[in-house]
Amino acid sequence: MQDRTDSDSRKLLRRLKEILAAAGGGQDRLDQITHHIADSMGTEVCSIYLFRDADTLELCATEGLRPEAVHQTRLRLGEGLVGRVARTGRYVNTADAPSQPGFRFMPETGEEVFPAFLGVPIQRVGERLGVLVVQCATARQFSEDEVYGLEVVAMVLAEMTELGAFQGSTSDSMPLAHRFPLMIRGGTGQEGAAQGRVWLHEARVVIANPVGDDPDKELIRLHEGVDRLRSTVDTMVAAADMVGEGEHAAVLETYRMFAHSRSWLKRMEEGIRLGLSAEAAVEKEQSTARARLEMASDPYLRDRLHDLDDLSNRLLRILTGQGRDTGAEMPENPILVARNIGPAELLEYGRRLKGVVLEEGSVGSHAAIVARALAIPLVIHATRITTEALNGDPILVDGDQGVVHLRPEESVHKAFLDKIAMQAEAQDRYADLRDLPAIGTCGTTIQMYMNAGLMADLPSLEGSGAEGVGLFRTELQFLVRNHVPRRAELAGLYARVMDNAQGKPVMFRTLDIGSDKVLPYMKPQDEPNPAMGWRAIRVGLDKRGVLRMQLQALIRASVGRPLHVMFPFVADITEYEAAHRILMQEMAREQRLGHSMPSDIRVGAMLETPSMAFAPRRFFEMCDFVSIGGNDLKQFFFAADRENERVRRRYDTLNLSFLALLRQIVQRCDEARVPLSFCGEDAGRPIEALVFAALGIRRLSMRPASIGPVKHLIRRVSITDLAQVIADAEAEGLTSVRGPVTAWLARQ
Repeated sequence: MQDRTDSDSRKLLRRLKEILAAAGGGQDRLDQITHHIADSMGTEVCSIYLFRDADTLELCATEGLRPEAVHQTRLRLGEGLVGRVARTGRYVNTADAPSQPGFRFMPETGEEVFPAFLGVPIQRVGERLGVLVVQCATARQFSEDEVYGLEVVAMVLAEMTELGAFQGSTSDSMPLAHRFPLMIRGGTGQEGAAQGRVWLHEARVVIANPVGDDPDKELIRLHEGVDRLRSTVDTMVAAADMVGEGEHAAVLETYRMFAHSRSWLKRMEEGIRLGLSAEAAVEKEQSTARARLEMASDPYLRDRLHDLDDLSNRLLRILTGQGRDTGAEMPENPILVARNIGPAELLEYGRRLKGVVLEEGSVGSHAAIVARALAIPLVIHATRITTEALNGDPILVDGDQGVVHLRPEESVHKAFLDKIAMQAEAQDRYADLRDLPAIGTCGTTIQMYMNAGLMADLPSLEGSGAEGVGLFRTELQFLVRNHVPRRAELAGLYARVMDNAQGKPVMFRTLDIGSDKVLPYMKPQDEPNPAMGWRAIRVGLDKRGVLRMQLQALIRASVGRPLHVMFPFVADITEYEAAHRILMQEMAREQRLGHSMPSDIRVGAMLETPSMAFAPRRFFEMCDFVSIGGNDLKQFFFAADRENERVRRRYDTLNLSFLALLRQIVQRCDEARVPLSFCGEDAGRPIEALVFAALGIRRLSMRPASIGPVKHLIRRVSITDLAQVIADAEAEGLTSVRGPVTAWLARQ
């Protein structure tokens, strides 16, 4: 029985291969395919539904239903049994289709006389292409062998679709994949605009031959590929320096377990026996796993399925030879396109990149931080970009609006170039202000500082005209390694930072991890709300060895120079006192050991929680400086997660309630005579920066590219007059000052 099924399956796949190789239009091929599948499976009906757009399925070919229904019958995603298969990525097998929940009767097709229904998804990894359906007049349940056999056929159809086998039809007017202009709306990760060519972080593996002529030969290829994969994984796990029995070790061991899984290998062998090539069998199993991944609600299960997905990609690259180094040359102006990417991988590309587009990511992700450091535009949440884009495609990235134009039309391209030209002209204008102070027409001086986190940032210190580094993020050096950096490494890095600062102050923020910044070698914390969980100074005080090591490195780096240390996410005075005490202990220890000391030491805190606005006076008196961490302070004040796109932009920074909190912080700092700065995205927005200055904040820290526009606006207006505008808006009982401030600026 099995032999007969295998033989029939291989015969059918060979026919499909012949159809693919033969000349003819897309519609002819579809018609032939439905005829051969119905014949092979002994069913009266075979139909192919393909996506016309992301939400609509269209009957594109049929054997057994009314021919006039072709290209006329359409279903929404999730509508009817066909729509259910497309939405879930899982087959539907029933002897009585009309009795199934969600059944939709389509009288134009004549399908009412065919109650037996089997529908399987036509899908490539991460991409739903359509649905393959067979129907019978006899009410019967299809066997497991028949279901699996049809899934194998659907896999080949998916690859044929990818290879363009169904394009070129004159009758169906189906959109051609990877040909038409496409605009994708995402989110802003980093402002800026760039044009260039797509460079896929992991180029799509194209399976040129989904059908295997010789099952024995394909099985040998599969086994050789799996052996290579297992050897690679074993080596990787052994070299990972994961001694112990922590969760990190368990995760890697699970990964290795998947690579050695017999059931995984068996399912791929089964695909080959039914006629698939080795790589097609891998991709079929991967597509099934990906469909399960998307439906899984358990985060742990999703992570494990991700592991299986990654293993499949590695195996596909081994079998096809389409590794990362495919021989394709990176284009002249590369725009990196990826599902997601880690900071180390992004840094490897460096300043060659003109922009980055991610399907996932967040505004606070490692990739976003590195993109800011490299001063390149970043768009996140660009749905389906890795599916739609091909290497070399022209692409426009609008980081300001969070929009991507793939294969843009000429008119869009021209308008975009005009925008880039205007931005370049504005930057040239701001360059003339580089050496000029940020003084309002009223005589109020605002100090302009920049944010940094990499050595690559430091050249911007001089180029932007910044007076110092208001925030140096030390966690990036921890994030780009697979182990805790050594003290000597950190000391050398911090010394080079100070050297490059050429005497300008650098505010070193101690390790700020947790929340969205998770170290690859750190045990993951499964917290319901990580932004309010175990992070930043809380981690430092619980893991004092790491904090002490970092403080020692900072002390040793600043020999004979002033040292500025800033503790992040302080929520209670006792946390600051404890951290301050540890720093003083390390200073005394280093001195006892005979090491040279900093010429001066200044210790401050990031004020990121509303609680610290109400801290005892002693807190402010203990601080040598205070920096408002605007991003976190705002999210906690409004109870709006800054990683949640639904609520992130819901609340205005210039809301008078929030400004009242800022004014209170200014007052507390003035009373204690402690310098205050504002650090965060809003500091780099000219209108917001101007309002902060009017509230009494005299130091602003922002990304280097924002210094010019902010300084330009400050030098044009009277900050004293603006303070009165804000006071008048407050007296009127307005919710936000944005309207009055914008109107006042328009009159200046």
